[in-house]
Amino acid sequence: MARKSNLPLLLVSYLLGPALVRSCSPLPLVINTWPFKNATEAAWRTLASGGSPLDAVESGCALCEKEQCDGTVGFGGSPDEFGETTLDAMIMDGTTMDVGAVGALRRIKSAIGVARKVLEYTTHTLLVGESATKFAESMGFITEDLSTDASRALHSDWLARNCQPNYWRDVIPDASKYCGPYKPKPHSILKQEDPTYKEKDHCGHDTIGMVVIHKTGHTAAGTSTNGIKFKIPGRVGDSPLPGSGAYADDTAGAAAATGDGDVLMRFLPSYQAVEYMRQGEDPTIACRKVILRIQKYFPNFFGAVICANVTGNYGAACNKLPTFTQFSFMVYNSLKNQPTEEKVDCI
Repeated sequence: MARKSNLPLLLVSYLLGPALVRSCSPLPLVINTWPFKNATEAAWRTLASGGSPLDAVESGCALCEKEQCDGTVGFGGSPDEFGETTLDAMIMDGTTMDVGAVGALRRIKSAIGVARKVLEYTTHTLLVGESATKFAESMGFITEDLSTDASRALHSDWLARNCQPNYWRDVIPDASKYCGPYKPKPHSILKQEDPTYKEKDHCGHDTIGMVVIHKTGHTAAGTSTNGIKFKIPGRVGDSPLPGSGAYADDTAGAAAATGDGDVLMRFLPSYQAVEYMRQGEDPTIACRKVILRIQKYFPNFFGAVICANVTGNYGAACNKLPTFTQFSFMVYNSLKNQPTEEKVDCI
């Protein structure tokens, strides 16, 4: 029997390029928290045009910042107690273990871009606050007002409701009834209980966390967020902290987390997920084990984790709440023709 020629397949490969030809390998891979499809597409296009995993993470998160994904990424969302929007972001190279991050960044729209500059042009990992803004200016970024009519309206409404809800406890005046400024209660002993603030909408997305794995197995991960509404000024969540908001390591895989950053950062969920995968756990199991670990101490926390190993297998898990029973995330790999929203039932 005559052997079939491989010439047509080779011709297609030559004409379309490797990024557009599907194979049995799931790599390259882009996965990100929440159904932020445009961000997923932006990262994939960067890979398809020859960009690195770092380039892909930056472009995906940057688009979310520009589009103000769900009002919780980028400018014009989540005003703090003073009414100001500040930004947190990080980016990590799983090949070199280099990290760049910014926290409480003021008056600069491209937080992920500044984080990339921290990675490339300093030996530091994290810059914060006004000094991070000055660094960004030295790198050529333009300062702008990050407030919008929407964020100003949110803040005005919050003030009109006597600053409810908020994140204070054991202070005077009573933070559950009045605005500050606050002082500690005399001889107050902090109680192991939830703070005054109770998030009403657990489905409110708070971060884009992105994992990219190149066809060569090189990894990168990153995050971008404007934090939580009405936070105490100066608060930085889990997103810009390596191992909390995201983590990448070419010897195992990469992960990203989303949710209540004040709880998540205490457990280094992204680092832990990568370590579980290093031990041979399937990504889905790794993510579930991370959630269960946090659940033991904070059964009602809001959060989810995505992770992928260096072979391109991926998974996700979330903590089940009455208003949060499924978690949506985006996936785009060489086996799919487009970015695909996937869902996982919370545990």
